[in-house]
Amino acid sequence: MTAETYHIPALLEESIEGLNIKPEGVYADVTFGGGGHSRAILARLGESGHLYGFDRDIEALKNAPEDSKFTFVHSNFRYIANFMRFHRVEALDGILADLGVSFHHFDDPERGFSFRADAPLDMRMNRNSETTAADIVATYSAQQLEEMFRRYADLKRPRAVAEAIVKANAQSPVLTTFQLVEAVRPAINPKAEKKELAQVFQAFRIEVNGEMEALQRFLESTKKVLRPGGRLAVITYHSVEDRMVKNFMKTGNVEGIENKDFFGRVDTCWKAVTRSPIVPDEEETERNPRSRSAKLRVAELLEPAK
Repeated sequence: MTAETYHIPALLEESIEGLNIKPEGVYADVTFGGGGHSRAILARLGESGHLYGFDRDIEALKNAPEDSKFTFVHSNFRYIANFMRFHRVEALDGILADLGVSFHHFDDPERGFSFRADAPLDMRMNRNSETTAADIVATYSAQQLEEMFRRYADLKRPRAVAEAIVKANAQSPVLTTFQLVEAVRPAINPKAEKKELAQVFQAFRIEVNGEMEALQRFLESTKKVLRPGGRLAVITYHSVEDRMVKNFMKTGNVEGIENKDFFGRVDTCWKAVTRSPIVPDEEETERNPRSRSAKLRVAELLEPAK
């Protein structure tokens, strides 16, 4: 599989422009994937510049460019501060995060990310992780599943879907993607089946990979590893992660709690570069349908974390 088919980068030019790349700068693409964004960043770096590409899926290493200005880091982006210390990077000039799931993961049936192919109910981004989606089905109560759906999906009947899964698993272990589809089918709207199945699978994927916890830790770390004036560009795809990023860039925390100074101004170390999120144009969504829900937000660090 080539890098081009591994993942088509969303909002490529817009995100690169948002980073305001300096030829001598040091940058991190914390969701390397197929390397599309990374190659665009490298094309703008001079000999003294450098780029670190993070990916928790070791298969992404196959897409790493042979470039002395590039270093691949096999790790979750939540550990960005640790690895910058390891590589003796004092501060970064910019960080890019594209939170979308690669084509590769959806199109590889063995990974279990899609409801369109029968496969083991896995969904692990990092295959060294212990917990799979099948483990969650086997161990979560109806209440735990309902809470998961309420946090990570916009299902109309999260309780009914949760109970349907527990009931089906009690009759026979739900171990494959098609078994999960059959388990939830009685509780979803047949007229919106594809949409609701996508929401169910999204919730499981987020839970299996601890995506929201990782995103929060990553965002909090950016204040420590960026230099003042450094840029943070994040592309989101669903409301849960977009709300976290929006809150963080506005208030400095993912909860959106506004700490105000004596004059009533929001006390934050960030300045928004994009007042409103940038979304793909019609030409891009026709070329890359999975980019339809993409939103790009960019902010500049005013001062490092205290």
